[in-house]
Amino acid sequence: MTQPEVWLRGPVAHVPALLQPAAHALLQAVEDVDRVAARISHEDLWRRPGSAASLGFHLKHLSGATERLTSYAAGRVLSPAEREWLAVESMEGAPEGDAAALALRFWTAVQGVINEMAAYPEARLTEARAIGRAQLPTTAIGCFFHAGEHAARHAGQLITTAKLLGVAP
Repeated sequence: MTQPEVWLRGPVAHVPALLQPAAHALLQAVEDVDRVAARISHEDLWRRPGSAASLGFHLKHLSGATERLTSYAAGRVLSPAEREWLAVESMEGAPEGDAAALALRFWTAVQGVINEMAAYPEARLTEARAIGRAQLPTTAIGCFFHAGEHAARHAGQLITTAKLLGVAP
């Protein structure tokens, strides 16, 4: 028997109650991505059916956006490594790597944001945060929530594109 979706498996250890939905969405996205990434060849990684974004783009963007949103939630500016990843996120084939390596990077980013959630004081979740160069307004909880829903959106796009390419389970 298969396991129920992540949100039906109980709370994520040490994550505050208000952040559980975001943690569940992130962990579900990891499982969805892993299920597809294992079947993606290097050739399929960069194909763009009907001009859609490639599987490689979604895999790179999943980790990069999650890392950036984690920094914003904590009130940090983007690191040089985060800015460098953003610059190559939409570049086909850069950096070199296969789907499994890109999926692992996403898993590492999710572990980082969940660790950040676990350490984040609930009383500070409504603190103001600013996003990007334009310093668009949000809150810490807004960053955490968006990390979860954004990951779910791109995992869904990854699955749909993989189905169009005939590589999804």
